[in-house]
Amino acid sequence: MALKHEPTTPYHSAQEALRVLETVARGSSGVTDAEITQHTGITPERLTALLRMLRREGYVEQIADGAYVTGETLARLGSAHHREQALRDKLQRTLDRLRDSVGAAVYMSRYVDGEISITQYADSPAAPKVNEWVDFRSSAHATAIGKSLLTQLDHAGRRDHLARHRMARLTSRTITSDRLLLSRLEAQPPTVPVLDLQEYAVGTVCAAVPITAGSSVGCLALSLPVEHAHRLRQAADALNRHAAPVLLSLAI
Repeated sequence: MALKHEPTTPYHSAQEALRVLETVARGSSGVTDAEITQHTGITPERLTALLRMLRREGYVEQIADGAYVTGETLARLGSAHHREQALRDKLQRTLDRLRDSVGAAVYMSRYVDGEISITQYADSPAAPKVNEWVDFRSSAHATAIGKSLLTQLDHAGRRDHLARHRMARLTSRTITSDRLLLSRLEAQPPTVPVLDLQEYAVGTVCAAVPITAGSSVGCLALSLPVEHAHRLRQAADALNRHAAPVLLSLAI
């Protein structure tokens, strides 16, 4: 199975953030923002936004003289000892914060060995998660998560998945034509969130954005009750903007 690697805005942000972190890590006594700009070529305006994100996520800290040094999060993720648990904890904190900022349940999903897996999620009484009334593994054609993951596969990979999972009609809005679905997946821009407008479950709308790191296919998604559908586009845009910290955690 081949993957489609079309860079997204969060991907570019994560790549820039990695360049900043590499520069900060080389300066053991601290690096100023002017020095970071000089070494990375990132504009001061763009660097300000990146440093704000890196400080919020704990990757860098600002010391008394205004210079930047590496933070505790980078130290934990950079250590081979307990890295998997540290990464899981970091991602959960990011998902919890994202849930609260967009006012929706949020999910992380991966495509592993030809199947969809929800690896982590954050919900609350005010932001309930989707009722999985049909196994997500067999309903990729109807969910924002599934469609986002399938867009990241090549044509043969998509056909293989659909051949193994019958496209059942789950609601009146569900696409059950493989030709129509494949056409829509092919036309989906990588920088635009994939939507599910009551295709999986009546009463729920969802959005998902890709978070492909290396050879791993993944996505970040959210769900809202249909009475909050008017917030979906705005929430999806916020999800896209906040995907960079997730990608960064996976890349370190």
